[in-house]
Amino acid sequence: YVHTARSRNDQVITDLKIWIKSSNKDIDKLLNKLIKSILKLAEKNIKTLMPGFTHLKNAQAVSFGHYLMSYVEMFKRDKIRFDNNMQSLNENPLGVSALAGTSFNIDRNYTTKKLGFKSPTNNSIDTVSDRDFVLDFLYSSSVCSMHLSRIAEELIIWNSEGFSLINLSDKVTTGSSIMPQKKNPDLLEYLRGKTGSLYGNFFSMLTILKGLPLSYFKDLQDDKKIIFDSFDTLSNCLKILDEVFNNLSPNKKKMLELAKLGYINATDLADYFVKNHSMTFRNAYQKTAAIVNYAEKKRKSLNDLSLIELRKIEPKLTKDVLKVFDLQNSVNSKKSYGGTSFDNIKKMIMKYKR
Repeated sequence: YVHTARSRNDQVITDLKIWIKSSNKDIDKLLNKLIKSILKLAEKNIKTLMPGFTHLKNAQAVSFGHYLMSYVEMFKRDKIRFDNNMQSLNENPLGVSALAGTSFNIDRNYTTKKLGFKSPTNNSIDTVSDRDFVLDFLYSSSVCSMHLSRIAEELIIWNSEGFSLINLSDKVTTGSSIMPQKKNPDLLEYLRGKTGSLYGNFFSMLTILKGLPLSYFKDLQDDKKIIFDSFDTLSNCLKILDEVFNNLSPNKKKMLELAKLGYINATDLADYFVKNHSMTFRNAYQKTAAIVNYAEKKRKSLNDLSLIELRKIEPKLTKDVLKVFDLQNSVNSKKSYGGTSFDNIKKMIMKYKR
């Protein structure tokens, strides 16, 4: 009776869907834990100033807390991706048998309810050949891993002596076999490397499926090893990054020093011209560029320039322009929704805490 109206085909795919549903929930819990750790660090560093980068060059001053919150946005999208997978996972394959359905008088709605699915699948041939739900999980895992890799790369750079923006405790670094002074960010390098494995699993499954006619073939059995390995790898990676964030501290002094380089407040000066002297932004941009060029020739930063020097280029300037060059004012002025002002960051942290 166990085998009546059933085939290995529909039984195995049913079991796999139940396993992936559970795994989706496990990944979601790990993402929640990681997000909480990032929020904790962000809350401590709302007023920690650092340079924001484009092209790895100093661009504009930002809060380190705001920078950390950008990682939260990445992982929020990952949570949404894994949650979206539940729609196809909630279709119950049991009862389609080998590929054609069955002549026995079964109730697929009853087994659907008992097994925690929302509805039975609609086409028996498609059901036994479908592995889109496997691809969805592998794709979501790959994108999540890509986020882990980008963050790992950034933290590796920041931890290097060339930047020295962050410190990693001994709990998340390893020593050299020959150089006693070394503290290598091996865990972050592990995260960066494992992304290749997850990409490989995703493309392996795509390649298996690309040449299969309908309906069932032995090729499909390889999906188990691929998906189990991806789940284990991603789970480990999320746990590792959570440990890193719990053992990471910013070098606030170095962050501030770096933020003072590269004429990082030039955009604020251009905005000031637009708001206070009715210039078009193009004209303001050109005027600011002239001031920056002057400062470069004099080997001065913008806030080292005197009002007399600034007036040589724009005579209308008054002493209130000097406030523009204060980095904290610069960061706090970005009050548009999603910007780096301190109040914005506090509100966003509270939103995600809730």
